[in-house]
Amino acid sequence: MSKIHAVITGIGGYVPNYVMTNEEISTMVDTNDEWITKRIGIKERRILKSEEGRGITYLAEKALGNLKLKHEFNPLEIEAVIFATTTPDYILPNAASLIAQKAGMTKAFGLDVSAACSGFLYGLEVANSFISSGKYKKVMCFSGDVLSTVTDYKDRNTCPIFADGCGCALLEATDEPVGIIDSILCSEGNVEHLHIYGGGSINPAGHETVDQRLHYIWQDGKIVFKHAVSSMSDTSEKLIKRNNLSLNDVDWVVPHQANLRIIDAVTNRLGIPMDKVMVNIQKYGNTSAGTIPLCLWDWEPKLRKGDNIILTAFGAGFTWGATYLKWGYDPKD
Repeated sequence: MSKIHAVITGIGGYVPNYVMTNEEISTMVDTNDEWITKRIGIKERRILKSEEGRGITYLAEKALGNLKLKHEFNPLEIEAVIFATTTPDYILPNAASLIAQKAGMTKAFGLDVSAACSGFLYGLEVANSFISSGKYKKVMCFSGDVLSTVTDYKDRNTCPIFADGCGCALLEATDEPVGIIDSILCSEGNVEHLHIYGGGSINPAGHETVDQRLHYIWQDGKIVFKHAVSSMSDTSEKLIKRNNLSLNDVDWVVPHQANLRIIDAVTNRLGIPMDKVMVNIQKYGNTSAGTIPLCLWDWEPKLRKGDNIILTAFGAGFTWGATYLKWGYDPKD
């Protein structure tokens, strides 16, 4: 009996209309375009404004609409909806249930996954497990964040980095040798160096937590940089070796778009040339769980069936990992 694989059969993405430039950031904090470009690699980022829409499920609905432009499917055939995000519309109900209802996927159950910037990898692993078990045949995986809602625009170390965006992937069962082949996922309980302290059960929202600015992202940039480079490169290298791939066998590396210097350091360690690396941080910024699916969405016309792709990410938690997949289809008109 052939092994069942979960293969991506459609990819979609969406970023808000509003473009926040480095020049605008420089009016908020003591920085400038040259510093941001050199240190982070971002020229502009997209921000969700209230006049366009509110919440991550708004972005998800738009991303799904862009998926449908090339990949038609019956919403009633979707059996599970996974949503990787740390900025859901509400604490409850979960974002997956809300987007399933909005998009007519009313026969699916909804499950949120919280793994910060590694969310897409974690979501794919859940979807792969559902499908490879033989229990489900079609799963929709959303991944993205509205980080502008948790960004402190008085903090020059973080506000140039973060942005808003969402991607989605339709995964289906196949007995062809394509799809998700292998993954390595890791986590380490570390709240000190990258966190949002307010809003949980330890520091529930109140006047005091707001006054102390506890509801914003804070990170120790040097520590996060060091861990991100070593963790992403080590797991990617291990994944490549245990699947008997040479560097020439790897068609694409898709790293989390956190910082251009991190991307350069990771790919240099792996020995992968930059013409095989997907990079769009300069125009979208760091959208956390949204960066990898947005890259796949951007590069979809260049992908070919059977391409060997390594996805890798690092995020708060700490969470990190790498996924090896073989692309499942050629470009469509």
